[in-house]
Amino acid sequence: MNRTLLSRPLIRGSAAALAGLLAITALAGCGPAGSTDAGSDEPIDWKLTETTAAPSGDIDSFTFASYAEPYSLDYAYAFDYADNSVLANVCESLLRLNPDYSLSPGLAESFEHPTPDTWVYTIREGVTFHDGTPLTAADAVASMSRHLDPAVGSFWFSVYQNVKSIEQTGDRQVTVTMTGPDSQFNLGMGGSAGVIESAATLSEKGADYGNSTGGVNCTGPFQLTSWDSGESITMTRYDDYWDADLKARSGEVKFVFMTDPTARINALKSGSVDGSWMVPMEAVPTLQSAGKGDVLFGMNTAVGNVVVSNLDGPLGDVRVRKALLLAMDRDGILQAAYRGVGATTDVMTTESVWQDASDAARTAAFDDITSYDQNVEEAKKLIAEAGAEGAELTYVTAPISNDFAVISQATVAAAQSIGLKVKVETVTPNAYTALFSDPSAREGVDLFYTSWYLSSPDALEMYSVLRTGDFSNYGGWSNPEFDAILQEAVTIDDPAARSELTAKAQQIANEELPWLPLYQAPISLYLGERITGVQPSIAFMYYPWAATIGAR
Repeated sequence: MNRTLLSRPLIRGSAAALAGLLAITALAGCGPAGSTDAGSDEPIDWKLTETTAAPSGDIDSFTFASYAEPYSLDYAYAFDYADNSVLANVCESLLRLNPDYSLSPGLAESFEHPTPDTWVYTIREGVTFHDGTPLTAADAVASMSRHLDPAVGSFWFSVYQNVKSIEQTGDRQVTVTMTGPDSQFNLGMGGSAGVIESAATLSEKGADYGNSTGGVNCTGPFQLTSWDSGESITMTRYDDYWDADLKARSGEVKFVFMTDPTARINALKSGSVDGSWMVPMEAVPTLQSAGKGDVLFGMNTAVGNVVVSNLDGPLGDVRVRKALLLAMDRDGILQAAYRGVGATTDVMTTESVWQDASDAARTAAFDDITSYDQNVEEAKKLIAEAGAEGAELTYVTAPISNDFAVISQATVAAAQSIGLKVKVETVTPNAYTALFSDPSAREGVDLFYTSWYLSSPDALEMYSVLRTGDFSNYGGWSNPEFDAILQEAVTIDDPAARSELTAKAQQIANEELPWLPLYQAPISLYLGERITGVQPSIAFMYYPWAATIGAR
């Protein structure tokens, strides 16, 4: 969930995102700061790639560039791309979220749903933490219980909000009892909310757990070796990893933090860095022509939205929100920010998370909705009706990639075209991430951008974050009918039946616009000429993708 910059924020997130995620952020100014391609702005010829060639063998090491340093590797706060892209390879969850967004057994070898209010997990035997100690049911109880502790303040509390108790009920058995039926809880066990850490490590590290000093001690195919704050994170292969099918093909992986997009792309072009997720789209032609590797596009669950984070000001009137969206040139945004890779959208989910939905639900969710094709004259009428001419909005962005620059500029242009004013404030990537986690960071902020991904294979997750009072409901939007639909939907186990209620929630959000949906685009990945084996997918937030990479 995620989402800043890009859910769950990014921060969602995503994941957030960054989100979270959660953040891929934007630059303000007259031109695309950080642009790495001075050539044509012709659309990019692209297609989705499900997988890459299998490795020819193992590799000693490879490097990946990250647009930002992780906020934390504590799973309770891993809510963005930078955090989860590392954590997914080091820590593991009860269930495994696969690249096709299916769920399979993870640290829980099986689960049962014996009553509407209980989920029972059987913890896998033969798994050890990176310090060599065995995984137990007690570790699962301790790890999951942290999300309920107000002193922890987990960013993933929403997954646990209906949990009544978490208890060890057998040698390898953990029973989670809910206050009522909750279909979403188990679906969330494939993401950071389901991560299991050593209870002894959690107790020993305390407040230092998950930071550059305390580190983590999990069960994944890699173990955290070093975290040089501000510079890099290194992880090494864990030779006693339990899953032979995902034993790491590389002895070492180094993540280098490169907040300057120009430096990041130059490092990829030169081969000094082997790969990177979320390649700035303006750099794709440059990387393709360099001939040093491949730019790939994979399945995504993210939608680019402008978050409405202040409903006490002019945007509290739905007519102003609709007017701003109607005034935006979303086709132009997609072309300028993503070279035409993707599609504009009027809703906050992608069809990839409606795989188990009924046909009727898909029709309601994607066809029976309001379209916001650009119409400046209609937008001006709405502004006049709302009496909002001359109102001023504050839009916050950050220098992470060209899409942030494009969207901030497009928002300003749209607002000006209908008689609104927008003040753009540019902050650091870390300060931008705080928008998704710290309410005080959002004070005085009306709008900011997120590419919000989902952490489970169900569209209901997206709308759950917009319930009244939810942690990620950044603008404090509230709609009783919407809340009632979600309250009912969450009790339904059957995904097809549940999807029909989710479609109604999507229709309400499409009409009320608590966030302004812009476009959906695939996840981008660069693989240098030394490496192969990864499946391009937004699941890299939770799946141990680095373990699959070996030598070309």
